[in-house]
Amino acid sequence: MPPATLAVLDGTVVPPEEALLPVTDEGLLRGDGVFEVIRLYDGRPFALDDHLARMVRSAANLRLEVDAGAARADIAALLAAGGGHDGGLRYFVTRGGRRVGLLEELPAHDRPLALACVEYVPPRVLDEVKSLSYAGNMLAGRIARERGADEALLVSPHGRVLEGPTSSLFVSLDGETLVTPPLTDRVLDSITRRHLLELLPHAREEVLT
Repeated sequence: MPPATLAVLDGTVVPPEEALLPVTDEGLLRGDGVFEVIRLYDGRPFALDDHLARMVRSAANLRLEVDAGAARADIAALLAAGGGHDGGLRYFVTRGGRRVGLLEELPAHDRPLALACVEYVPPRVLDEVKSLSYAGNMLAGRIARERGADEALLVSPHGRVLEGPTSSLFVSLDGETLVTPPLTDRVLDSITRRHLLELLPHAREEVLT
């Protein structure tokens, strides 16, 4: 995970090392909670309303209450303290009701990445939920690196290409058209993915094998 530079915990801006959670919180014990990662451009969040709406939907599917107004206030406080941060903002709510936001640096992408296919079956009960339970995704990345690659490309048992462990996938097949696996393959309904499909005339969903 990228290094964090500043945090907000239940409305209070603190250094990341002071954003402490009780060890009894089931967000920590069981990965029970929801999160969003929002791209920041000079301190301005991309598609904040879309991210908060998805978080509320994810939480509802987990039977978890999320106060969208409190989340928005937390994020505003963190952005004000962080100045014109260019990077990412990770925000999550745990089963214990704790609200945490982190300002993160962007990972360096200064060269093409080598990918290794890793078989993955998304848990159906978590369809349409961006939950804290990312152990399977992280394991896929470690398996790919054990095979000499930089990152995993998740594929279904039937050989259908899905996505990256923490990213959506777009492929140019002809140098012009961009295609991305369909949501019916149970990939994450990424906010950036959604906007690209809406804005780019030559972008579409297509099964990839």
